[in-house]
Amino acid sequence: MSTILIIVCFLAIGDAFTPCHTSFHVRSKTSTRLFLAEKTTSNDPYLAQKLVFRGMDAFRNGQVDLSIQLFDQAEALKPSLTPYLWQRGLSYYYADRFAEASQQFRTDVQVNPLDVEEIVWDIGSQMRLRPNEPPNAMALPPGKRDRRKIMAKVYSLFRGEGTEHDLALAGHQSERLSDDFYALFYLGLYCEARGEITKASEYMKQAVRTEYATSFGEKDYMTAVARVHCQLRGWV
Repeated sequence: MSTILIIVCFLAIGDAFTPCHTSFHVRSKTSTRLFLAEKTTSNDPYLAQKLVFRGMDAFRNGQVDLSIQLFDQAEALKPSLTPYLWQRGLSYYYADRFAEASQQFRTDVQVNPLDVEEIVWDIGSQMRLRPNEPPNAMALPPGKRDRRKIMAKVYSLFRGEGTEHDLALAGHQSERLSDDFYALFYLGLYCEARGEITKASEYMKQAVRTEYATSFGEKDYMTAVARVHCQLRGWV
């Protein structure tokens, strides 16, 4: 679920909370119509990819429903995109469409079984969909792990094999600035899924304020997700 993954997949192929922060910036109705007015009959061979990027931009601007529409348009033009549309899974989550989010992430894992984030977001979606039932958690293939060490702690936490303290400590002690962000971000997501809203808001606000999220990691799509998360929840 990284920028590298986006590039690779394009080369290979050619949300019980309601958003309530009404002051969050959104595009005008006119620009929204322009987004959706793209002619799907265009001869542009890269139109599907462009629609995905436009969907990502819409999400960054807090236009969750619009982002889903754009991802859907891209899929209609190029059905082979379906298992690579992890961005739509995130948009589904923030639209409170948790069953569809789970399905998207499970479809994605079929082509990328080593992506811990897909597995984690699926677990989070199930926790939000059925808060009183244990999630039917997917697992990495035996003997395999995510190449990012911090994600091993995230994976363990969401699967009930680790603790918040383990993840927080790993992020704090790491020399990688991104690890601090990802630890706090996923601690926030985990606590929210468990209904621990005060803790969730503190973790997520800290994630947005990390050096990584406010400097060279600002263009990372997941730092944008953290910012949108806080804006939609009113945690600003």
